[in-house]
Amino acid sequence: MLKFLSPEPEVILTNAFARPFDNAVATARTCYSGAGIVTEEKVVPSAGGEEARRKKEDARDRLAQHLYKAGHHTTLQHGTFQFSLANVSRHFIWSFLHSHPFYNSEQVSQRYVTVKEGSYAVPPLSGEALSVYHDTVAHLEGAYRRLCETLIPLVSSEYFGRFPARGRRPEPWRKEVQKKAQETARYVLPVATFAYLYHTVSGLTLLRYWRTCGQFDTPLEQRLVVQKMVERLLEHDPAYRAILEEPIPEEDTTEFRFLSASTSAANGNGEGRRRDFVRGFDAKLAGRTSVMVGWPEENEAILAEAVREVFGLTNDRLADGDAIALAMDPSRNSYLGETLNTTTHSKLTRALFHPHYTFRKRLSHTADSQNQRHRMTPGSRPILATHLTDEPDFVMPPLVAQDEAARGVYLEAMERAWAGIGRLRSLGVSDETAHYLLPNAVAIRFTESTDLLNLRHKLAMRLCYNAQEEIWRASLDEAMQIREVNPRIGAFLLPPCTLRLIAKTTPVCPEGQRYCGERVWTYQLEDYRRLI
Repeated sequence: MLKFLSPEPEVILTNAFARPFDNAVATARTCYSGAGIVTEEKVVPSAGGEEARRKKEDARDRLAQHLYKAGHHTTLQHGTFQFSLANVSRHFIWSFLHSHPFYNSEQVSQRYVTVKEGSYAVPPLSGEALSVYHDTVAHLEGAYRRLCETLIPLVSSEYFGRFPARGRRPEPWRKEVQKKAQETARYVLPVATFAYLYHTVSGLTLLRYWRTCGQFDTPLEQRLVVQKMVERLLEHDPAYRAILEEPIPEEDTTEFRFLSASTSAANGNGEGRRRDFVRGFDAKLAGRTSVMVGWPEENEAILAEAVREVFGLTNDRLADGDAIALAMDPSRNSYLGETLNTTTHSKLTRALFHPHYTFRKRLSHTADSQNQRHRMTPGSRPILATHLTDEPDFVMPPLVAQDEAARGVYLEAMERAWAGIGRLRSLGVSDETAHYLLPNAVAIRFTESTDLLNLRHKLAMRLCYNAQEEIWRASLDEAMQIREVNPRIGAFLLPPCTLRLIAKTTPVCPEGQRYCGERVWTYQLEDYRRLI
């Protein structure tokens, strides 16, 4: 298998169940046990002769294979594995590790940690292609550093405008200003930039990783990283070999076969198709970051009826407006004033599962990398090769647009990134490899759908002025549009401070020393404004 020229991915199994495979079989046997809980020791005893132990292992493996082939996989979710990963690209994390709901990650933040020079993935390239790749990344890294410096005056003005008292003694706050500047400057960094993180998955998710690691957009890096994860798994518990399937070859994936069969004769010029798609998608956004494209007309009536069902009441005893307020008004529902999100555990707030909303949105790669961490508001993200045109296609942060010098650096970086990608393509380099030169700013277009319960939590987090600005803007779009069609629901889609104020929870702002500097709880949604 090909390897990257940069330092190879580092994969360490840091925590795991002691006997995860035996545990999976023990949980299966417990379902049919009349004698109580079946333990791992009963599955394969540690004591006894070698022959007896081998017979127990064979019986364990036969049951595990039977359950696996039948699709009874919940037993495999008990065993959990925590990995520390390093030297992995942001692009791989976005495209693969964080593209599904069944994981937990804590990764280094480009918002708060300055990116070091030379910290990026280098795919298998040689000759002129390798020189083009390094030169393009060097330019983008240089643009990042120049933007960090260029944005400082504007960020300082905005920051000390929020905190006038801090402006009288600015020195202690320079690091905060620097972080705000680099939060925006990171848009020009390539998606090849390295990250390190803790990543925790169940045994079932790890098996799915291995089976699907050949799919778009980063199949080589996926195979390299996931192979190491599986090796660490088998070192810890070799018994998983009994059910380990081989990866689906890239050429056998549905997406690959469809794209291979989509000939230019049937579908027209590829570049033209991509441009038509981009123009059509953006026209439907009508200038918004996120546009609501689907919602049941009966959302409010369905929610109200579900609340009444919880309490066994008819509508003459609990009207629709009162039922909705009981579930969503923090002054009546005390769960909503807590920092710990317990709404999926409350019989009342589970009624919020029933209303649904669908949004079409356009975010930068870096913003969507945070947006997708809201795993219960899933989206159908694109195969990038089917979207990208030969022309620069990116999101520009409002802070950059405000400053002429910063805008110049930014636009030059975008031109340089796409020029580098174009040159690699002309040299015969695959899109998979060339796309590592894409800047964090590259536009990602997709559709996202969710239920009200999980959307309410997401909007509460992302309407906070400390949220990443681009996701904040998308969340504001969504809250405002829901308010138009479902006003009784939309009235309570608010940031944490406002919800806590209504709930009479103190302190109103839960951020402590990270307070944004704005009395957001006194603002109306339509008056929200921010650059940083």
